[in-house]
Amino acid sequence: MPPNETRSGANAAIGMTRNQMIAHIRAADVVARDSVVHGHHPFGAVLVGPDNVILMRQGNINTVRHAETELARRAADAYPPEFLWTCTLVSTGESCAMCAGTIYWANIGRFVYGYEEAKLLALTGDDPENPTMHLAARTVLGSGQKKIEVHGPFPELEDELLAPHRDFWKPRSRA
Repeated sequence: MPPNETRSGANAAIGMTRNQMIAHIRAADVVARDSVVHGHHPFGAVLVGPDNVILMRQGNINTVRHAETELARRAADAYPPEFLWTCTLVSTGESCAMCAGTIYWANIGRFVYGYEEAKLLALTGDDPENPTMHLAARTVLGSGQKKIEVHGPFPELEDELLAPHRDFWKPRSRA
């Protein structure tokens, strides 16, 4: 897709309904909760194809190997950029600058997230394993030459999606 062209024509028909977005956010939440079982941070992401079928799932690995970044890299290795432009990366939370940049460079055409980064910061504080940045994913994705669609947050899912973070980060907080 040319860098300044917007999503239109055939791509416009590929959109998800709000209910489909919510279902995929919940699928990413299952991945996030599974990450905790394996000793990782509670973040999850799924790659959804143009037919609304989940193609890939990824949980967080560590502080620099985030779910969204790992998933976008895997997707870029597995699929051509033209196909990824018709796909959606769905994450439990708003992506950090690193993850948003990787979504952009992988040529994934849409990003959907459940809760805002500021909500996570309120739970993690200054934990060295999650040094959040005050840089919105929309700002990062909107700074490039491609128009990546961004949908989120979904306030009705916030408590549900942040629940594993409350449990995970609480014992780590400093008194």
